[in-house]
Amino acid sequence: MERPIDTLIPVLGDQLSLDLSSLAAADPATARVLMMEVADEASYVRHHPKKIALLFAAMRHHADALRAAGWTVDYVTIDDPENSGSFTGEVARAVARHDPARIVVTEAGEWRVMAMIDQWQTRFGRPVDVRPDTRFIASHADFDAWAAGRKQLRMEFFYREMRRKTGLLMNGDQPEGGAWNYDKENRKPAPRDLMMPRPLSFAPDAVTREVLALVAARFGNHPGRLDGFDFAVTRADALRQQGHFLDHALASFGDYQDAMLTDQPFLWHSILSPYLNCGLLDPLDLCREVEARYRAGRVPLNAAEGFIRQIIGWREYVRGIYWREGPDYPQRNFLDAKRPLPGWYWTGETDLHCLAQAIGQTLDHAYAHHIQRLMVTGNFAMLIGADPVEVQRWYLEVYADAYEWVEAPNVLGMSQFGDGGLLASKPYASSGAYIDRMSDYCGHCRYDVKQRTGPDACPFNALYWDFLARNRPRLGKNQRLAMPYRNWDRMDEKTQAGIRAQAKGFLDHLDAGGGYS
Repeated sequence: MERPIDTLIPVLGDQLSLDLSSLAAADPATARVLMMEVADEASYVRHHPKKIALLFAAMRHHADALRAAGWTVDYVTIDDPENSGSFTGEVARAVARHDPARIVVTEAGEWRVMAMIDQWQTRFGRPVDVRPDTRFIASHADFDAWAAGRKQLRMEFFYREMRRKTGLLMNGDQPEGGAWNYDKENRKPAPRDLMMPRPLSFAPDAVTREVLALVAARFGNHPGRLDGFDFAVTRADALRQQGHFLDHALASFGDYQDAMLTDQPFLWHSILSPYLNCGLLDPLDLCREVEARYRAGRVPLNAAEGFIRQIIGWREYVRGIYWREGPDYPQRNFLDAKRPLPGWYWTGETDLHCLAQAIGQTLDHAYAHHIQRLMVTGNFAMLIGADPVEVQRWYLEVYADAYEWVEAPNVLGMSQFGDGGLLASKPYASSGAYIDRMSDYCGHCRYDVKQRTGPDACPFNALYWDFLARNRPRLGKNQRLAMPYRNWDRMDEKTQAGIRAQAKGFLDHLDAGGGYS
C-alpha cells in the first residue's frame, strides 16, 4: 500500500539543486516531488532551442538524481497527452492525484512565476509554504537593508559587503592586495598568437538525444540553431566544466575578459552561467574554488577578484535590484526609445562585422560574453533608440543563461539605461573606437572605424553622437557625460549637421542588411 503524501514539492526548471530549501523542509518518505516540462514556460518568449534542450535534459537527469537520493518524483514531460501546459495546471493535477496536506516550494526567480505561486493556497485550499532561495548569498531582506537610505545603489559598495560577508579574498577586515577591485588590469585586447583553451564538449546521451528530437519537432522555428548541442546536462558534467575552466582558463580570464576576436566565441570565459542559473552549480562553492586557486599561487589576483566580483557582486546585485524594484521594472523606458530591433538580430545577416559576429555566435551557441552583450548588441540597440522592452525580450530568447531576474536589470539598467540611472551611473554608449580597441572586428568590416561620415563610415560613430544629441534633454546634466557633450559643442554646426544626417541615413535604411540600401 502506497504511503499517504503529506507534502507536494514542485521543483522548477531553474531549481536543479539537491540542497534546495523546499527539499530541506520535507521528509522523502512522505513527500512527492513534482517536476514539469510545460509549454507556457517554453514558449512565453521564443527561447533558443538549445536553451530549451538544456533545461529539459537537465531536468530529466536531475529527476533521476533526486530518485537516487531517496525522493519519489512525479515527472511530467511536455509530450504527455495529459499535460495541462502550465505550472498551476500541473500542480492542480498533482493535488488531485495525491491530496497532499501542504505544498512546499522554493520561491521562484521571477515575478511572473511568483504571481502564480501566490494564488495556489486559495486555489487548492491547503497551505503553501514558500521557502527562500538559499542558493543566493543575499536574501531579499539583506539587499533591502543594504539599500535603505542610500541615494545611489552602486554595485561596488554592495560587492564589498558581500566580500565581508563571505570572507572571500579578505585579510581580516581588509581586501586581499589592499584594493577591492582590479578591473583596470582587466581590459587587455587579446593577441591572436596566444593559445586559447576551449570549453569541454559533452556528447548527448540517450536521454538528451530524446530531448533534442522533441525540441527540434516542437520548437525548431525558434531563433537559434539546435545542431551541435554539447552542453553539460548533469551536475557531474557541469562540475567537470567548472574544473576545466579553473585549471585552464581562469589565470588569463582577468586580463582578457573584455576582449573580442573574430570566430573565437569563448576565449577565456567560463561558460558556467547557464549551470549557475539553473542550479547545477553552486555559486559560493565556485567562488571558493577560485579563491583556493589564487591562494595556491595558481592564478593572479586580478583574475580571481574579477571572476568572484561577477558572481558575489554583480549577479547578487542585479537579483537584489530586480526584486526590490518590483514587477513593473522591466517596463521602464527612461529614454522613450521605441524603434523596433532590426530583423537581422534574429539572423545575424548584417554587414556590420562586430554585430554579425556577436549575433552569429549567439544563434550558434546560445552564448555571448558580457562585453559582446553590453558593448556590441546592447550598445547598438541603445544608439538606434530600440524599444528596451523588445531588447529585453531578445536577450531572454537567445541566451541559455537568461532568466528575467538577471536579464532585465542587465539589459534595461546596464545596457539600455532604461531605468534612468538606478543601476548604471551613465549610459554605456560608445562609438566604434571602443570596439576597435578591444577586438579585431573592425579589421574585417566593410566600414571604416576611423570615419564619421561618408558611405564607408562606421555607423557606430555617427550614431553615438546622434544618440547624445537627441537625448540631451534627458542626459545633458549627467556629470559622467560632461566631456562628450563638451566635445560635441566644440563641433561647428555644419559638422554636427553632417553627423546627424549620416545617422539619419543609416537609421532610415536600417533593416536593409545593417547598412545603406
